[in-house]
Order: sequence, then structure tokens, then C-alpha cells
Amino acid sequence: MSRPTVASELVRPALTTLSDDELAFRDAVAEFARGEVAPRVQAMEEASQLDPALISAYFEMGLMGIQAPEAHGGAAGSVMMVTLAVEEISKVDAAAAIMVDVQNTLVAHPLLSAGTEEQLARWMPRLCTDTVGAYALSEAGSGSDAFALQTRATKVEGGWSLTGRKLWITNGAEAGLYIVFATVDPSKGYKGITAFVVERTAKGFSIGKKERKLGIRASSTTELILDGVFVPDADVLGPVGQGYKIAIETLNEGRIGIGAQMIGNAQGALDAAVAYLKERTQFGKPLAEFQGIQFQVAQAATELEAARLMVYNAARLRDAGHDIAQVGAMAKLYSSQVCERVTSLAVELFGGYGYTTDYPVEKFYRDAKIGTIYEGTSNMQLQTIAKGILK
Repeated sequence: MSRPTVASELVRPALTTLSDDELAFRDAVAEFARGEVAPRVQAMEEASQLDPALISAYFEMGLMGIQAPEAHGGAAGSVMMVTLAVEEISKVDAAAAIMVDVQNTLVAHPLLSAGTEEQLARWMPRLCTDTVGAYALSEAGSGSDAFALQTRATKVEGGWSLTGRKLWITNGAEAGLYIVFATVDPSKGYKGITAFVVERTAKGFSIGKKERKLGIRASSTTELILDGVFVPDADVLGPVGQGYKIAIETLNEGRIGIGAQMIGNAQGALDAAVAYLKERTQFGKPLAEFQGIQFQVAQAATELEAARLMVYNAARLRDAGHDIAQVGAMAKLYSSQVCERVTSLAVELFGGYGYTTDYPVEKFYRDAKIGTIYEGTSNMQLQTIAKGILK
């Protein structure tokens, strides 16, 4: 009797090495991060705002339309390339990296997967060249319960009228284009959810409170206010009532991006700690020569490599067209847990200096926490994983 096929064997192929093109792309982004992002980190942190010149540099570098077709001004790249870009920038500044992540995974992706040819021709060139995008799903009463939306979309002549408030919107302050989810009929539950593309210039649309945060301070997190915003029928993304499918599919890919942010942030902290251990002496020798220190670094590096392989594997699976709901959740869950542990260790290895803003590890530590919260808390990832295993 043959052994039954296990589902995971079909969706988790062995990880392949990076191609020459991917390696070249990764190295180019790493050089960009060192040259363009690193010199701005402290000033952006203190201002709680990304440098507009850096955002322009992102567009010039082609990082804001990695997966978009060349015909629309994009690089026709892959999820793996997005992953590499977010990881490399996060090694320098996770706050700077999240703009690239959101632009590619939460804005460009749903447009590419659900948009009409007319919509793609109208919006993708802008997203690739000069317009920041944002994804607006969360509300004050709908976080983990993502589809308990209060924002209403009422049918009017020629389109829809949107009224409500969105919360925790990344890129909210800089965006010119927003993918907004609203319900056309609360009685239908999640089947009433519909996605709309809203221009920042739309009458009745405004930016509300900007949050002051523990970490990723340079990344804007804002409230959006919709007061009878008119959205023409041509700007409905996907079928009416099918917005929940777009939201779920988008978040599945977005979790790979958060995983990339977390492994990059952790690697940045570990790199800083290793350099410090080689320079700092106690009892007549560098800290790096103490076995107790060596074992802690070895454990951290091992866990980080495991997390990286999980994130890369999820990206490969996505590019191959597989369902990545479960493996994406695993990658985000584990990478965020590892990032917390590694960045915490980095602070400890610096001793008292690690607790000051004179050294970079305290920022890596603060930036780590968000990974267990946004785009699905750790508990929600565990729920997704359990459903996949037990169904």
C-alpha cells in the first residue's frame, strides 16, 4: 500500500539558491541602502518622517514598482525580488523599508491581480514613477476582526459614496492613492466588503491623526477620514462584494514582506553587535573571545537563518503560483519572534551602551515589536496555521 501524499510535500519545494540576477539586484539594493538610507536614518527618526528625497530615490531606483509590468514602468520582477529589497533596506532602517513593502505587496499587487486593463493603465505608471500608495482596511473596531467594517459605501448615480474612518494606515501621510475597503451591505457580512481606489484629492477625503509610535517612527501611520467621498464605478477594484477575497489574498503576500522586514532588522542588529564584540574588551580580551558570548551569537544566527529560509521559501512558493496562506503565516510568525529575540540580545551584548541612542541597537529593538502586530497579530497567524493543519 502506497504512503498517502502529504499536502505540505506538494507546496514546500526545497529552496533554491538565488539566481545571478537576484544576487545582482540584492547587492544593488544593499549598496543603495548604505549610500542613500543610512545617512538619513537619525534625522528621519527624530523628525518621525521619511525624507522626501529618499522617496524620490526609491522611484528612481525602481523599487516602487518591482512586480509591475515593464509596459507600465515597472521592473517585471518577482515576489522574491521584493523580499530581497525589503530585507536589505531593513538591515539599515525598517521604517524606511516598510514604504517599499507596502507599495509592492499591499498596493501594486491587488491592482495587478484584480484591476482592469484600464485601471492598470491609469494607476500603475503613477505608482511606479511618482505616487505613493496605501492600503486601508483597518478601523478602530476592526483590527484582527478585519471584516467588522463600519465604513459604508452607498450606491449613488455613477458610482459610490464612501463614509467612515480608517485607522493604522501605513504610508497614510505620503500616499496619493489609497485602496479602501468598505461594506456595501452590512447585513451580508464579509460578502458585502468591496474594494475601492480613492485619490487623495477626492472631495471629502482627508488625513486624520498621525500616530506617535514606539518604533518605525519615520514611517507614517495615520487615520483616514471619508466624508461622503464619491468614487466612480470605474474605480471599484474587482467585483462588488468580493473585496474580502482581495483583502485576504493581499495580506497573504504582505506577510512575506513583513517577514523580510523582520529578518533584515534582526540581521542589522546582529551585525552591529558582532562588530561591537570584536572591538570591546573586558578582562584583557575582546568580548568576542568569551565562549558564553559566542554561544549566544551562534544561537541567534542559527535562528535567524532558519527564519530567512522560511521567508524565502514563502516567496518562492508565491512566485510559483502556490497557495501561501499557511507558509506565509509561519514565516511571519517565526521571523517576528526571532527578530524580537535577536534584537533584545543585541541590546544586552552592548551592555549599558545598548540602552542609549548613541548606538543603533536600541532602534532595531524598538522596530522589532511591530512585526508581531501588523498585517495580522501572532495569534492570528497561529489561527491561520492551525486551520491549515487541522482542516
